[in-house]
Amino acid sequence: MKLSKINIEERMQHYYIRGLSLATIKDGQMSATESYGVRETGTNNVVDPDTVFNACSMSKFVTGMLVMILTDKGVLDLDAEVNEQLLTWKVPHHRFSAKVTLRRLLSHQSGIMDPDDSFSERNLIDSEPSMVDILEGKTVYCKTPIEVNIEPGSEFHYSDAGYCIIQQVIEDVTGKPFGQVSSELIFTPLKMEHSSFPTDISKERMAHFSCGHNRDGQLIDGGYSIYPYPASSGLWTTPEDLGRLIIELIDSLNGQSKIGLTEMKAAEMLRSQDGTEWAGLGVFKDGAEEELEISSLGWGIGFQSMMVAYPHLKNGLIIMTNTDTGLHQLKGIIGEVYHSMKKR
Repeated sequence: MKLSKINIEERMQHYYIRGLSLATIKDGQMSATESYGVRETGTNNVVDPDTVFNACSMSKFVTGMLVMILTDKGVLDLDAEVNEQLLTWKVPHHRFSAKVTLRRLLSHQSGIMDPDDSFSERNLIDSEPSMVDILEGKTVYCKTPIEVNIEPGSEFHYSDAGYCIIQQVIEDVTGKPFGQVSSELIFTPLKMEHSSFPTDISKERMAHFSCGHNRDGQLIDGGYSIYPYPASSGLWTTPEDLGRLIIELIDSLNGQSKIGLTEMKAAEMLRSQDGTEWAGLGVFKDGAEEELEISSLGWGIGFQSMMVAYPHLKNGLIIMTNTDTGLHQLKGIIGEVYHSMKKR
């Protein structure tokens, strides 16, 4: 089935989706952008290509790209023990012989498991927590100190805590906030003008930022969900901006990077790590060779998104919505659009 504009709007009504935006990539170029619905239910504030959505865990794709750029520059080492690079906090001593490395953190195989009931959205009434306090279990966002739970490299366990450690490594080594490093090395040179890691939503930002909605299409409490873990889930962006980053990855694989990412490091992101077939560095994988698909999913309070790319075919798709349907992305409207586009 090929979804037309009318069909997308009909499916949005079916799933109570208030706003949706997408971008497609073909032959390594931005092919099209489409926008539907409103930024906030009950208003006439329509979604357009400049509307910014909460990308949630798709932030990890940006983090993966950033780490690879910094390793290319010799600032970071993928396979060194992270405690050799951490300054303000250290991974607690553990009984296992294998190392906790950036490679294992990026591929969710560091042996670190997220504590139960951790890494929720920020209560904007509270002050912004420090990453060190989060890692030490001193905040409501993570009440248990982060530690190595199993042998590093032995098992896959999806971990927001692992990306918090990556963020701390980057900040310790560069001496700059994570958002600033991301802006200097990725957002500004790629002209990703609508991408940032905000700690709150000011009135100035509201003109472009979408509100979040629940599965019934009702506005979430406070209107916006902010996560105080930028590297893991703090990105706000547009499909077109994320498309620019996918195109940069495609270009880097062909030796044409705009931000200094070598072909070797770009290819490293797409390799299976520690024997886990589907785990790359900051992305997930499916298929192989020319048909290789990489993906990243974003799912948080009030928002759901998905990006997929076929680096060797030079195609891609980014879909962002301002509604949490309670369904996995592939079982809702995002999955319908994905399967429709895949057949084109």
